[in-house]
Amino acid sequence: MRIAVFALVALVVVALLVLVHRWLWTRLVRDTTAPGGLPRRIGTALAIALPLLSVAALTAGRAGVPFPLQQAVSWPGFLWLAVLLYLTLTMLVAEPIRALLLRRLAHRVPSRVADPASGDARQEGAGTAATATAVAPPVAPVAPAASPAPAADELTRRRFVARTLGGAAAAVAVGTVVNGAYGAHGVLRGPSVRRVQVPLAKLPRAAHGFRIAVVSDVHLGPILGRAHTRRIVDTVNRTQPDLIAIVGDLVDGDVRDLGPAAEPLRGLTARHGTYFVTGNHEYFSGAQQWVDHVRELGLNPLENARHALPYFDLAGVNDIAGESEGHGPDFAAALGDRDRARTAVLLAHQPVVIHDAVKHGVDLQLSGHTHGGQLWPGNYLAELANPTVAGLERYGDTQLWVSRGAGAWGPPVRVGAPSDITVVELASYQA
Repeated sequence: MRIAVFALVALVVVALLVLVHRWLWTRLVRDTTAPGGLPRRIGTALAIALPLLSVAALTAGRAGVPFPLQQAVSWPGFLWLAVLLYLTLTMLVAEPIRALLLRRLAHRVPSRVADPASGDARQEGAGTAATATAVAPPVAPVAPAASPAPAADELTRRRFVARTLGGAAAAVAVGTVVNGAYGAHGVLRGPSVRRVQVPLAKLPRAAHGFRIAVVSDVHLGPILGRAHTRRIVDTVNRTQPDLIAIVGDLVDGDVRDLGPAAEPLRGLTARHGTYFVTGNHEYFSGAQQWVDHVRELGLNPLENARHALPYFDLAGVNDIAGESEGHGPDFAAALGDRDRARTAVLLAHQPVVIHDAVKHGVDLQLSGHTHGGQLWPGNYLAELANPTVAGLERYGDTQLWVSRGAGAWGPPVRVGAPSDITVVELASYQA
């Protein structure tokens, strides 16, 4: 059943890619170039190659393609998907503008060339004309200047409009993807640090100011590798947290391929240690191998388990993607027998489990998964599937913090949702 659903989704995605590329080829290649010319041949080749690269980037990991080949197709394939998104949106906006411009140009009447042999020249006076006819020798009539054929003139106008709008759309799309504030450059330079203070009613005075560095959605893989991990580790350590929480989607791939990329995690330092819970992408990659590996790197996996810290309980649950393998979240195991007089902080990858957290008396849930939408307008889609897309919200007596994540899935691009590492500072009402 799961394979059938995956195949159906893949078929829909491929069909959508074909339709979108066919439309873009029409607007950006056919309408802007002459038949048989080199520009049209190049544009047509790109319209075929780019979607194939994107499909290869999306499927290479699951198909077991060698890791170097995954890296080779992922960069151009995923970057094109990001450009494609904004190129499509911009061209959709340009469609009514195109129609309006073509309509206005079509109603313009071409200026007519004056005809010396027309009757207008003879309106100066019949007598003068008769005299000129009598004196001057007959002159052969001058043929009027040839004007462009209507079809050629229309084609020129259409091409001008298509090139102007297509060039503007391409500039907007590429600029959005590569801009330094949020695009590919923003992801590759590493996440920024956000700080938020969260008051907790049961937190003792001694724990006031306790700092938890929340890291989510690193997505180590064919694009983001060891250098990205190093940047994250350095950023986290500079905040000097009391505890580090990695709340899932650390990797996209096998340990044999990504073990070296994860190696810098050994350098994470916090007074009360570093803890890890699985995300849905760990189950796509083989969750148990990564649970074992992060333990070797010095992290503490919380698999439906709880650890009693001096001032509060820290619990973690497996991601709901593990249910298909019989290793889904078990709130009873993690929280069922605890002392509810103590503050409880829960690590859970997906925000959707907040209602289970409320039932079990959790004071604060730390999550990721949404990427804050990653690529606008993806935040609106994320809102349909998650109770909170980013930031802090309250559900009954439980507060939920959702990080936008430290990496990116698919295109190494963020628009409207910059990556972050959050330092959550716990505050006591008694302080």
